[in-house]
Amino acid sequence: MADGEEFARLTTPFRRELLAHCYRMLGSFDDAEDLVQETYLRAWRAYGRFEGRSSLRLWLHRIATNTCLNALETRDRRPLPSGLGGPSDTPESPPAAADAEVPWLQPFPDRVLGTVPDDPAAVIASRGSLRLALVAAMQHLPARQRAVLLLRDVLACSASEVAEMLGTTTAAVNSALQRARAHLEQVAPDEDELAEPADGERRVLLDRYVAAFEKADVAELLQLLRADVVLEMPPLLSWFAGRDAVRRFFGAHVLTRPDALRMVHTRANGQPAVAAYVRGPDDAYQMHAIHVLTLRPGGIARIVVFLDDHLFARFGLAPALHAAPLAALGSRT
Repeated sequence: MADGEEFARLTTPFRRELLAHCYRMLGSFDDAEDLVQETYLRAWRAYGRFEGRSSLRLWLHRIATNTCLNALETRDRRPLPSGLGGPSDTPESPPAAADAEVPWLQPFPDRVLGTVPDDPAAVIASRGSLRLALVAAMQHLPARQRAVLLLRDVLACSASEVAEMLGTTTAAVNSALQRARAHLEQVAPDEDELAEPADGERRVLLDRYVAAFEKADVAELLQLLRADVVLEMPPLLSWFAGRDAVRRFFGAHVLTRPDALRMVHTRANGQPAVAAYVRGPDDAYQMHAIHVLTLRPGGIARIVVFLDDHLFARFGLAPALHAAPLAALGSRT
């Protein structure tokens, strides 16, 4: 039996990288955490047989990938509302709710990857492979194509290494990679188009977004949105495309009175995000939703509002905020 302290010392540095990999495979932060735990259990049991023919990192990724593939045999893909049908054309109507059993895509809190410059997980995250739109697009790929794409294009494994990890041939890997790339070219946004504005413009956009919600200023919000903006709000099925539709929805259902919301900056999927707290009868602000924003030069291109207050703990956010006048709060980071 391998020494537990040695195993932990050698394998722990890869935990966050494995978590990001499992998240890309499954689209669920919760499931990714569970499968990383299972990966480490399987690795511990097999560690005495590890012969070092590949690096420890690749060996762990092999176990993690096959653990994910096994899990995906019995799990449905995790979509966003835009993956289930067309946009709604009635923004003023109450949005439609999905069946409670739909397994929605979840956001990935940036905080779990840390900020150490030479951390492998941080390097991989910086490649844009955690962006929400890309992870959502990958959920449409067959599981093995998804695995091949991630191992080749994100982890930079060779075709022969991937073939050994998946128990297949190099030719099969190359064929699966070609099909996966072709599919993503059709459904996923080009990464260059997803480039964020310069730091100064980005900060101004985020501060104005926060102020628009806290002051219930629909006109201000309208100025921040691109003409092609998209709004999605899982678990609600209804989603909206275009500046006018998004404005009408927020004006009718969300931005109805000043001081009803408090917004706190955070980050998810390598993108700017905001946590929304809603004012309750006792005047305290309770956790409500996580807004993940896609910013492009010229404004906000996509807003995905995750209406799941269980996410707040994952983001290290307080469950409630004490009430305070808007003027006393200023700009929060």
